[in-house]
Amino acid sequence: MSGQLIGYRRVSSEGQNLDRQLDGLQLDQVFEEKISGKDTNRPELQRMVEYARKGDTVVVHSLDRLGRSLLDLRKTVAELNGKGVAVRFIKEGMEFDAGSDDPFKVLMLNMLGSFAEFERSLIKSRQAEGIRLAKQKGVYKGRSKCLTAEQAEEARARVAAGVSKSRVAKDMGITRQTLYKYLEDME
Repeated sequence: MSGQLIGYRRVSSEGQNLDRQLDGLQLDQVFEEKISGKDTNRPELQRMVEYARKGDTVVVHSLDRLGRSLLDLRKTVAELNGKGVAVRFIKEGMEFDAGSDDPFKVLMLNMLGSFAEFERSLIKSRQAEGIRLAKQKGVYKGRSKCLTAEQAEEARARVAAGVSKSRVAKDMGITRQTLYKYLEDME
């Protein structure tokens, strides 16, 4: 019995479309997400890795869809191969089989993964430059505030009264990190 053909499709944001990835392939299971590939903290990626079994093949449109960090990309491929799962990249025409240690394939994974990481660095650099220029022109407003001044004061009062920050953040519909920023701003 041959294993399953498992697809993994990812785009970076909600407004993007997954349709072109793995189009026309007959897949037994597909995992999709609209989230940055900056790290492996992606729910569907984790579910896919847990789901895959020995003899399965994970199919991904391109290397950068699996990860934008060379370290994360190599780790994910190694983890899947360690479970006896092959990983196939359609665009690059490469497949990494469990137990295979083809030096040329490893070199290509490293080179192409490095380019994906480099591309992400360029994107971040251009974004920071754009924000800096917009601030200089006075047109950059930043993200809109999550809480009104009254809500921020309420949050501070609740934390001061001993309510856990996790509870306050949850009640206000914000992350703890966002709450910490509001608390810092008030100090």
